[in-house]
Amino acid sequence: MKKMKTKILLVLALLLLAGIYYYVTLPAINIHSTGFWVFIVAVVVILLALYAAKKRINTVQEIKQSKIMKTGITVILAIVLVYLIGAVLSSPIVNAKKYRNLLDIEERDFTEDIQPSDFNKIPLLDKESAALLGNRKMGSMVDMVSQFEVSDLYSQINYNGKPVRVTPLVYASPVKWFTNQEEGIPAYIMIDMATEDTTLVNLEKPIKYSQAEYFNRNIYRHLRFRYPTYIFDQLSFEISDDGTPYWICPVKKFEIGLFGGQTIGRVVICNAQTGECQDYALKDCPTWVDRANPADLLIQLYNYHGTLINGYINSIFGQKGCLKSTDGFNYLAMEDDVWVYTGVTSVSGDRSNVGFVLMNQRTRATRYYKVNGAEEHSAMDSAEGQVQNLGYQATFPILINVSNEPTYFMALKDGAGLVKKYAMVNIQKYQNVAIGDTVAQCEQAYIKLLNSSGISKGEDGEVKKVSGTVERIAQSVIDGNSHFYLVLTGKKEIFDVPVQDFLQVVAIKEGDRVSLEYTEGDPVCTVLDIK
Repeated sequence: MKKMKTKILLVLALLLLAGIYYYVTLPAINIHSTGFWVFIVAVVVILLALYAAKKRINTVQEIKQSKIMKTGITVILAIVLVYLIGAVLSSPIVNAKKYRNLLDIEERDFTEDIQPSDFNKIPLLDKESAALLGNRKMGSMVDMVSQFEVSDLYSQINYNGKPVRVTPLVYASPVKWFTNQEEGIPAYIMIDMATEDTTLVNLEKPIKYSQAEYFNRNIYRHLRFRYPTYIFDQLSFEISDDGTPYWICPVKKFEIGLFGGQTIGRVVICNAQTGECQDYALKDCPTWVDRANPADLLIQLYNYHGTLINGYINSIFGQKGCLKSTDGFNYLAMEDDVWVYTGVTSVSGDRSNVGFVLMNQRTRATRYYKVNGAEEHSAMDSAEGQVQNLGYQATFPILINVSNEPTYFMALKDGAGLVKKYAMVNIQKYQNVAIGDTVAQCEQAYIKLLNSSGISKGEDGEVKKVSGTVERIAQSVIDGNSHFYLVLTGKKEIFDVPVQDFLQVVAIKEGDRVSLEYTEGDPVCTVLDIK
């Protein structure tokens, strides 16, 4: 009877320890999960430790004499061996072709797909700048700042056609969690990446499920208990079209062997307020979701495609025909989705690009554009060189279309991380750099530079000239800069004259005769010279 009680206690102790380990580490019950294999080994180790304590086995010699201890150690070694064999058989070493084919890539034309830039839809800030704005906004909320902080997630999404970053609040400390967790998290922060407008969005129903929770409402634990076999990738925080907060939880799929060829096969969408979950195949994911495929995973998949073109051995030694993504990426809002942008260069690191790729974070669709030119970091160095006396640092650029010219666009930040200027760099002739205090000023300077250097002559291939009498003149202030708009007698065009470039325009009045050089626009033409 006493032995039976001892065995029962040992079993209960084993279950308790295994349960604690599972609750803390949350491994998926899935043979494709490394955590699952570690969990099995940990359970066997705990079982052996309890048995050794019961039998008072303390020495190596006693372990060798115990059949159960030797069997347990053999089981552990067998598990480790199977894991190692599975890892090797799942690796690119023996599956180079399969890894290369994980991503379907479509070659497209730059000027057809990438329309002339609408700067209301281009993110002007990077994540670090967004974080500064978010923390500044939080600091002004005296009723919340003592209890909550801002999460560092800052997911970039499309929201009603605008590029924004959203991030939830988190409890300021374990003590603040204890005093506030019953009510939950009352708000999230949304930052318009084009206008820099920062909003604290107060919720009627608070966020109850998040990364900031400690027990069952912790989002990872909540998902694990709902989906014990799912292996989740990076979670992102998003809002639906009506502003409801959700956790977007991509589920890993392994296409090659036990552990290889990771893609995203499913997406679980969890309501951050109620904890309600919906499970979708990737192809059925709702269109408002923007971040089903993590950017790091998409970059990795492209690198498999580019480096394994002629097999694994060639990717290490000869490297014939091998391409890779450049060191960095950014996001573009296009076709109501978020696309990951990165340049494509040779593995030799020659500081030039042979093209670039756009990868859809919702669908995994990938497009390749053959555009030769400077690598992004070369363009960043070139832009920083124009303001080296100010010590500004360039953000990682995005590729935009200006006058049908592939152009790097980036912000220039001071030592405090604040955006001070903007830069445009021609991708093919990266010594052509335009700097402006505002986006509009930078664009105008860049178009002038293209025209004066002979790279572009406007959309129809030439700089146009016109002379006439000023019929109407109006003034406006855009981004803090004054512009005069002229209409000439008998002409339907409106001519935009920036005061900072042509100070003499302030002396022009209706009835004066002027001569203009300009590039056509719709509806406003940009003036390049005025006499």
